[in-house]
Amino acid sequence: MSDPRVIAPNLKRRLSGVTATIARLVPLQVQWIDIAATGPGLPTDIPHIPLGRLPFLSRKTLRVWHARRNTEMLLGLILRNIFRLRLKLLFTSASQRAHSGYTKWLIEKMDAVVATSRKTAGYLERDAQVIMHGINLQDFTPPEDKAAVRTRLDLPDGLLLGCYGRIRHQKGTDAFVDSMIDLCGRFDDVHGVVMGRATEKHTGFLAELKDKVAKAGLSDRILFMPEVTVDQIAEWYQVLDLFIAPQRWEGFGLTPLEAMACGVPVVATDVGAFSEIVTDPSLGRVVEPGNIPALSDAAAEMLSDRDSLARSGTAARAHVEQNFDINTEAKTLVALYERLLNGT
Repeated sequence: MSDPRVIAPNLKRRLSGVTATIARLVPLQVQWIDIAATGPGLPTDIPHIPLGRLPFLSRKTLRVWHARRNTEMLLGLILRNIFRLRLKLLFTSASQRAHSGYTKWLIEKMDAVVATSRKTAGYLERDAQVIMHGINLQDFTPPEDKAAVRTRLDLPDGLLLGCYGRIRHQKGTDAFVDSMIDLCGRFDDVHGVVMGRATEKHTGFLAELKDKVAKAGLSDRILFMPEVTVDQIAEWYQVLDLFIAPQRWEGFGLTPLEAMACGVPVVATDVGAFSEIVTDPSLGRVVEPGNIPALSDAAAEMLSDRDSLARSGTAARAHVEQNFDINTEAKTLVALYERLLNGT
């Protein structure tokens, strides 16, 4: 796209939550507004404008610059104040920590701010519109035949719990493993799946977890699987009976939504937006981060009543359909873009 009205910058080459958000939203938003992403590390099939073209865009056209990182807020200010592009600067914050003085200064220069949860909005020192992330309900959907998917993936029968995402202490992978060791002692037919990627810095952490499981004699019940591609991940949720989100810190956290969209209830720690996603006991449980006994007990409570567990899965899907459709997120942001462009 040579002359977009909205530009979504991605100034980080490595895959991150921001990159994934842009890759999910821009292809939908282009249906309703002229929007393009810019920067490295983005899929080739989304509308894109090269970074090098930005200084040469027409100064007559008003545009929205939708930043999601400090570097992108700064570049927006440079393009507006030095290169004299007509830009309305929008920032989306997912952070749940006190901002540095530099970040506060950047945020103060924005024309509008979005927070991805109410908890995130509480860390901002200015008004923000809360727009929570959504899920593609066509990609993430309950299975027609869970047993058949398990067979195809060579997974065991019985109750299956999963913990997916980056493997590191911050993500609580060790808390899941410790809880699974406990739960395997309480239930004869419980199995766990750890799936994700450990970067070079965290390979030792992963090795320690595998060793702990082996010493407990549970290598056949707590399985470590390699990360799968985005187009394959939904079926790994579909095989589960319960998803565990044991993070110690999170910005927003999409994995509970992905699981719930696939008809899987969730036990999550109270970080990120999890308490704003799992809002009722019919959907799952929310426990204190880092409290492994509480994590185990909450999971055990849900696993002990299998009829209730199945009903929770049905309720989880309905909850996501009603509140977390990605089309709603995309359209709400487009409406904000239009208000900024129209000066209202």
